[in-house]
Amino acid sequence: MHFPRHFLSLVILFSLVATSVIAQQKDLLTLERIYASNEFRQERLQPIQWIENGDAYVTVENGYELARWDSKSLEKSIFVPGSALQSNGKPLQIESFSLSEDGSKVLIFTNSSRVWRSNTKGDYYVYDLESGALKQLGQDFEPSSLMFAKFSADNSKVAYVQKFNLYLEDFETGEVTQLTSDGTDKIINGTFDWAYEEEFGKRDGFAWSPDAKFISFWQIDASKIGTFYMINNTDSVYSRPIPLQYPKVGEDPAGAKIGLVDIASQKTKWIPIPGGEKENYLPGMQWINDDLLLIQQMNRKQNQLTIWTYKPSHEELKKIYVESEKTWVDLAYPDLSRYGWSDNSLPLVDEGKAFLRMTETDGWRHIYKVDIASGNKTLLTPGEYDVASFGGLSDKEVFFIASPENATQRYLYAIDLAGKGKLRRVTPEAFEGVNTYDIAPNGQVAVHNHQSTSDPLTTRLISLPKHEVLKTLVENQAYKTKLASLKTPEIKFTTVTTSEGVTLDARIIYPVDFDETKKYPVLFHVYGEPWSTVATDTQVGLYNIMLAQKGYFIIDMDNRGTPTLKGSDWRKSIYRKIGVINAQDQGLAAKELLKLPYLDESRVAVWGWSGGGSMTLNLMFKFPEIYQTGMSVAAVSNQLIYDNIYQERYMGLPQENMEDFVNGSPITYAKNLEGNLLIVHGTGDDNVHYQGAEMLMNELIKHNKQFQMMPYPNRSHGIYEGDGTSLHLYTLLTNYLMEHTPVN
Repeated sequence: MHFPRHFLSLVILFSLVATSVIAQQKDLLTLERIYASNEFRQERLQPIQWIENGDAYVTVENGYELARWDSKSLEKSIFVPGSALQSNGKPLQIESFSLSEDGSKVLIFTNSSRVWRSNTKGDYYVYDLESGALKQLGQDFEPSSLMFAKFSADNSKVAYVQKFNLYLEDFETGEVTQLTSDGTDKIINGTFDWAYEEEFGKRDGFAWSPDAKFISFWQIDASKIGTFYMINNTDSVYSRPIPLQYPKVGEDPAGAKIGLVDIASQKTKWIPIPGGEKENYLPGMQWINDDLLLIQQMNRKQNQLTIWTYKPSHEELKKIYVESEKTWVDLAYPDLSRYGWSDNSLPLVDEGKAFLRMTETDGWRHIYKVDIASGNKTLLTPGEYDVASFGGLSDKEVFFIASPENATQRYLYAIDLAGKGKLRRVTPEAFEGVNTYDIAPNGQVAVHNHQSTSDPLTTRLISLPKHEVLKTLVENQAYKTKLASLKTPEIKFTTVTTSEGVTLDARIIYPVDFDETKKYPVLFHVYGEPWSTVATDTQVGLYNIMLAQKGYFIIDMDNRGTPTLKGSDWRKSIYRKIGVINAQDQGLAAKELLKLPYLDESRVAVWGWSGGGSMTLNLMFKFPEIYQTGMSVAAVSNQLIYDNIYQERYMGLPQENMEDFVNGSPITYAKNLEGNLLIVHGTGDDNVHYQGAEMLMNELIKHNKQFQMMPYPNRSHGIYEGDGTSLHLYTLLTNYLMEHTPVN
């Protein structure tokens, strides 16, 4: 068949156009590519456990076996083969593991289920490295019901929690002994209620003494805590209430006390900590030696920390340290140099004769060494800068994360433990951005994580003190290659000074193919409360890259009250003013930024999640002349319905200063709404209850303020459960943004 020449030319032209379109599609992101495929999956280092004082580490390989890596030779050997970890002919998936003190046994955690935020309930197996035997613990209990199993120091027994009671299991005989018998869903032994886990990071609630003669444990009395009911409407033709013990702000906290079980007699003694159980918190407890416990106690307002020692042999309780502030005392500091929650343990130094404590009593967050016998303090980190978090120890130095020159970044520093040394930066200049470390017990090697706006996460094994790279553990090269194939935006850091003289750090993501002669829509992403920062030199999420490809400016700013490294006054100025000064800083800073000629004042949106959802509401209601569109996800609309530990820490007690709670709550200003508002909330949110969304809706209805609402059935605070949820949520947010804050 013969075709005219002009027809063949058209075919070639169309083919070239199609090829060009396909190529362009590959360099652009879609929601489906981000949330419905594994195309951009990043690797993460599996949890490791240092052994032999750091000369080696053990990690999970392929989910089913344990490998040993030598820290010096970098040689790999199989520590426990997957073939040895099988039950009923099926391999055990290793979710976490721990080693006995002498390294002869491995405790395997598997088949887990979720308790609040984390999967802490499951099955435990013990593998004996010498005999090769594998044994399941608690075989007579229902499957997946054990919590926090751990070896005694002499490796003869394991203790664990089952249904709020402590149990002991003997390896040789298999005998199981119940150590507490009063545990219920209201009297909680060896673990914690919702509030302690959420706000103090407490999950594992017991500890062996080093000589294995005692177990110390928390008992939480939640019998008088009010029950909040969530409703499951989807799993049956009849709705089902989901009860949750949840102490609302202003309500009495759960009672807490610490017991000591004598393993020989199996009797419990309660440590007589003064102050009663109801008005005090006990967020920390650890063994110093065979006969000495260290206990941390906070008053209800959380502005005084008292540290006690307790000597079981003499039943002697001694107050050794008191720290007070007019605002609040921090325990585990919320900062991007730490991921997740801490157990609040205090690092021990000088062969257990002293501990390290980070305080802010001189205007900056510094590390002090506190002598346990005398209570005397030695300042280890003098200077006008903040310590972001504790890093680790060597024989003579303490490592910590700080960034004296740039609050958007994080680096490892070291200083002498004697309090006479000179500050030394350990992280090389090449690793600009945010750096975190897992330092081995010997202080000679560490796992180093690095990321920045220009570098995705990379994990390396390094030697200390010279920070020499021994091996790259996670490079994410496939992700980097994928990222390099995309059209990516320019990202800049700047500062913004408001009309009140407050200077905020800002991270600005520019639209792809930015042209300064054009005007662009702006999306402010906010958080703004004392638990997180957003304007940091960390890798930018794919969702932000996609929005930049569509033509949006995305701006993150950290206001006063956020845990950035700008001194105590910056962070503590928000006391009793959440929802007030943080919203004021954000609104006034946005007003300054919008003076830039390429930002379109008529197309301004704001969005945030949790505390950022609350901030979004406050900005929409208080600055309607600035923000035309808001997307609020999982917000606290009324501070009087959040939990007591968090809200009272930063706001005081409503019995004493109710007006501060009212003034800081977005619901107070709902009548001022003028723009487009989307409210999103999971009905199964056990953290920020869906109740707050309905209260806000009622207030908006009362004032005839139109809005849109999206409830996600039975989804928790993260709104991720269920097939397709993340894709649906971000499709909703994107469509709403593009409809009401369009790209021209």
